[in-house]
Amino acid sequence: MTITTTEAPAPTRARDRARRTDNRSGGGQGLRTIGLYAVAVLVGLGVWQLVAMKYGPSLVASPKETLSAARELAADGTLGNSVIASSRRILIGWGLGVVVGAPVGLLIGQIAIVRQLLEPYIEFFRFIPPVAFVTLAVVWLGIGETSKVVLIFYTAVFIVTLNTSAGVMAVNESKLRAAASLGANSRQILQRVVLPSTVPYILTGARLAMGNSFLTIVSAEIVAAQVGLGSLIWTSRNYGRIDWVFVGIITLGILGLVYDRLLRLIAMRVLYKYGVRM
Repeated sequence: MTITTTEAPAPTRARDRARRTDNRSGGGQGLRTIGLYAVAVLVGLGVWQLVAMKYGPSLVASPKETLSAARELAADGTLGNSVIASSRRILIGWGLGVVVGAPVGLLIGQIAIVRQLLEPYIEFFRFIPPVAFVTLAVVWLGIGETSKVVLIFYTAVFIVTLNTSAGVMAVNESKLRAAASLGANSRQILQRVVLPSTVPYILTGARLAMGNSFLTIVSAEIVAAQVGLGSLIWTSRNYGRIDWVFVGIITLGILGLVYDRLLRLIAMRVLYKYGVRM
């Protein structure tokens, strides 16, 4: 009996070896990153504990006291309701800011007359912090959800607009001329040249706007909210519960980290063809 063996072509074997090597190196890099994160968290907790021991619970709640307070607030539903309320306001206001800011930024970057008409207003209002409008927002829109959402929208829209317009104006002129010389019309140039080059700028603006939205929600909820992380922090201060204050602050940080990571993961999956690397 004759046994015939077929050997894989050399290029295929090389690709398989490269793929296995990449997988091993990628897994090792992932474990290393997780290990570094764990070390960083442990060091931070250690420093926090030392500071708490030095200044006492009246000024700095220790990690153990903060965890106990978080369990207390979670048990009666206060923490969960606060997270849900703040998240809803942030996501709605931030989402509206991105939806409005990106198209406006595209118009400003592409059409000179639009840029000349809107630039004075953008340059004026973007230097006025949202906290300056908290009182007016409450007077004009009431203490309901609308005032908080509008303030967060105000925070996000200018950041997204400016980043988007910067991305449009950064498009290489030779690419635009090449597309036009090949017969592309204005809509095709926008879809095939301008928008793909601008997507990373839009995403950067969206991430920056998300961070600033967390800054705004605290001041808005302190003034005009019964439920929310900002309201929780302010109420805790009035009751002298420093541990509750720490719970509110740490929850804001964790929530922001989670939302930013989710935004980055979604962007890498959906916008990979536009060169998004985060």
